[in-house]
Amino acid sequence: MKPPAVPALEARGIKKRYGALEVLKGIDIEARTGDVISIIGTSGSGKSTLLRCLNLLELPDEGAIRLHGEEMRLKRQRNGGLGAADADQISRLRANLGFVFQNFNLWPHMTVLENIIEAPMTVLGLKKADAIARAEALLLKVGMADKARSYPMMLSGGQQQRAAIARTLAMEPKIILFDEPTSALDPEMVGEVLNVIHALADEGRTMLLVTHEMRFARNVSTHTLFLDAGRIEEQGPPEQIFDNPNSQRCRSFMASQNVQSRELHV
Repeated sequence: MKPPAVPALEARGIKKRYGALEVLKGIDIEARTGDVISIIGTSGSGKSTLLRCLNLLELPDEGAIRLHGEEMRLKRQRNGGLGAADADQISRLRANLGFVFQNFNLWPHMTVLENIIEAPMTVLGLKKADAIARAEALLLKVGMADKARSYPMMLSGGQQQRAAIARTLAMEPKIILFDEPTSALDPEMVGEVLNVIHALADEGRTMLLVTHEMRFARNVSTHTLFLDAGRIEEQGPPEQIFDNPNSQRCRSFMASQNVQSRELHV
């Protein structure tokens, strides 16, 4: 019998506080290779903070994080939180965690192509010609091949987010974290971004997705976490969480979202 596969990402006991406010109260999460985990819940439940703690954009106060079995080496800082004990190791591991932000975070003084090739050249050491070839292929993939020489201010919000996804993919991360990738978009632009994310899921990419797009989460996920007040109130396959939740809190949330027992489309 083969031993069980090592999780692509594993976090245990993640806690985060801001002063007296405890935002995360001991979160455990595990993603296997190819999992698409949607993280849902009310505003203020800790969803985005959890995602940012997983790649150390926010430093957790407690907990352990492992990528493909290798634990991030963290140590207690003077402020009481955790920080890098080995900066080189953390940089290497974080390179495998792509992050797609709510507000795109494209450099406004660079073209779309320049935004995409910068990190592969400076971090991965790719030659410029190779970085450009990778970027052009990714822009084609996200339907942005004709916007390579455009600046972010010339693009719609949906186009900017697709460019940001291409930029993330250019680093060839093993896991992609999406932090409410459609929340800054006008409604008519949401679908074009969700279609790109759905295509990535169909490729078997490992992804964690914080989203308010309930029907999309129901459709694309292999596993769903419902957070409430800094804790995982309920988790399981999407058909359980969305169609037949056990928790009264989760049932109330789903009823408010009006997503239960409906035919779902991207």
